Amino acid sequence: MITFLVLSVLVIAGGILTIAARNAVHASLGLVGTLLSVAGIYATLSASFLAATQVIVYAGAVMVLFLFVIMLLDANRPVEGHNPLPFIAPLAGIGGALLAGAFAVLAFTYKAPLPLAESTLALKNGAPGPVGETLLTKFLLPFEAVSILLLVAVVGSVALVQRPAAQREPVRESVPAPLEGEVA
Repeated sequence: MITFLVLSVLVIAGGILTIAARNAVHASLGLVGTLLSVAGIYATLSASFLAATQVIVYAGAVMVLFLFVIMLLDANRPVEGHNPLPFIAPLAGIGGALLAGAFAVLAFTYKAPLPLAESTLALKNGAPGPVGETLLTKFLLPFEAVSILLLVAVVGSVALVQRPAAQREPVRESVPAPLEGEVA
C-alpha cells in the first residue's frame, strides 16, 4: 500500500510538472516520470506485461519521438509573449466540459462485460499472446484510433510550434562614394 501511495504521489507530481513547466524539455521529462510511475503501479498490481509495455512503448519510444520533435523544431525555449491562438482557451474549456460530461455518462451507464475472474482467465493472466490477440481482433478499431491520435498529436505539435521563416532584406548594391580627387 505504501508503494502505491508513493507511486501515486510521483504520478501527480510528474503531471503537475508536465503542465506547469515553461520549457518543453522539462515538461517532457515530467511526462517521462509520470509514465515510469504508472509502470511502477502496474508492476505492483502484478501486471508485468503492462508495466513492460508502458516502459518500452510510452516512456521509451513515444517520449523519444516527442523529444525529437521538440529538438527538431527548437521548441525547448520558454514560452514568452502573447498567445498566437487567443481562441484556444474557450475551446479548451468547451472540450473539457464535453469530456467531463462524457465521463459522467460513462460512470452512470457502465456495465462490466465480463466478471473480473472470467476476463482474467480469458486473457490468461495478462500473457502477451492473448492480450495481443484480443487487441488486434476484438479491439482493433480502438487500437488503431490510438495510433491515429498519436499521429495527429505530433502533426499538431509541429503545426503549433512552427515559426514563420525569417524574411531576408534584399541586398543593395552599394557604390562607394568617390574619394576626394577621384573622378567618378
